[in-house]
Amino acid sequence: MSLDKILHLLEQKVSPTNNTNLKISSKGVHWHIDHSLKVINGVVNSLKKSNPENYQWKFNVTRTFILVKGSIPRGKGKAPKSVVNDSIIVLTDIENQLIEAKKLILELGSLPKNSNFNHPYFGVLNLRMTKLFLKIHTRHHLKIISDILNN
Repeated sequence: MSLDKILHLLEQKVSPTNNTNLKISSKGVHWHIDHSLKVINGVVNSLKKSNPENYQWKFNVTRTFILVKGSIPRGKGKAPKSVVNDSIIVLTDIENQLIEAKKLILELGSLPKNSNFNHPYFGVLNLRMTKLFLKIHTRHHLKIISDILNN
């Protein structure tokens, strides 16, 4: 599934109600949407600013495992502060981030293949690996959202 279709699924989860289910997650649906959008927007902006000539592939066992498996285990990673919102999440902020994410995803097609992003656990990812990471990461949060809403 393409990143824009996954983003559309995320957009469909936006509602005025911030549903929560502490059995599933200590964070509500709005937090998971906000976090996912912060990751997409931050990562794509990092790709755009990167110097493709500086990209060098290095083996990373964690990256290989996650990218091949296609999923992230729950509760195993800690998100960087730059993509975590500890304050009240406002729907207009989510809507603005969605607009930005749609624009940035379209720009991915024009980036050089060695545009890169330094992930805190996976190391440096090129464009192809970054797109795959963004799909896996967003699907991870969509599953959590689905579990919050359906349990």
